[in-house]
Amino acid sequence: TVGRPGSTLGPRPKPENSITIAVSSRVLFNMEKEQQIFEQQGMEEYIKYQVEHETEPFSPGPAFSFVKALEAVNTQLRDLYPESEELFDVVLITNNHAYVGLRLINTINHHQLFIERFCMTGGNSPIGYLKAYNTNLYLSSDPVKVHEALGEGIAAATMFTPDKMTEVSETQLRVAFDGDAVLFSDESEQIYKAHGLDKFFEHEKAHENKPLDHGPLKGFLEVLGKLQKKFYAKGQRMDCPIRTYLVTARSAASSGARALKTLRLWGLEIDEALFLAGAPKGPILEKIRPHIFFDDQMFHVEGAAEMGTVACHVPYGIAQRVPEKKGLKDKEVSSIK
Repeated sequence: TVGRPGSTLGPRPKPENSITIAVSSRVLFNMEKEQQIFEQQGMEEYIKYQVEHETEPFSPGPAFSFVKALEAVNTQLRDLYPESEELFDVVLITNNHAYVGLRLINTINHHQLFIERFCMTGGNSPIGYLKAYNTNLYLSSDPVKVHEALGEGIAAATMFTPDKMTEVSETQLRVAFDGDAVLFSDESEQIYKAHGLDKFFEHEKAHENKPLDHGPLKGFLEVLGKLQKKFYAKGQRMDCPIRTYLVTARSAASSGARALKTLRLWGLEIDEALFLAGAPKGPILEKIRPHIFFDDQMFHVEGAAEMGTVACHVPYGIAQRVPEKKGLKDKEVSSIK
């Protein structure tokens, strides 16, 4: 067990109602230099370098601000509900060798992160551990592991590092979602791919009152909504420390109604819905400044990252293939999402 000084030592069972967010070490911290050593010089030199530098903390990675925002929400929840276990529980899951553990622990304490669960798999698949922790969201830089997690029904996304990250709020967690194949199933995407845009519009109009099936990130929006309602119950609807966004390439007039009606029929609220009718998402996201943005199209992930947004690829649905591990090279054709 690790945590900042003063945290309770020793293992504790996962609180029954906590929301588990599992992050890999390479998205929580910047480990690019170490990764290059591993790829170019091999495991032994990598471990040697890590041990020699174990008192030097890693700098923040793309998930760092997101994790800090989760902790800020927890602080406010504890103030309002001192006995509640409905809190974010961040778990660090890494396939690193145990020798690297000391440097990770030192870094966690240096940055005063409250991370009590720490899983080092030594190169083995993390899926079993993700299931054991009842993980609500898994973020990794490894698309193969993300594919595997999604295949097991775990909400997961591949996180990329923008060249320059936009400053984000330290007091309000902001999460932006794409619609089709992220919050919703890829049913409508299949129509679009097979029959084109006109048939897609016809299909959405004809099925306007039939809710879409759920997509891989619906459950995460659901738990965010549950926490939001706890703040609303204390009169904090207007200054809630959690804000959610739907950022979709659907157009409002021709296909927006079904998306909004689906959320309503699910009993879910979204704070802001932005229908871009095919326009680029990057400029809008630059204004929103979310801590994290989820999309199933690499085209949109790349566009967001180019403008400083921490964007995650959700490899789900009809048009997917495993993206390359390095960079944002796997462009998909822009679609109705």
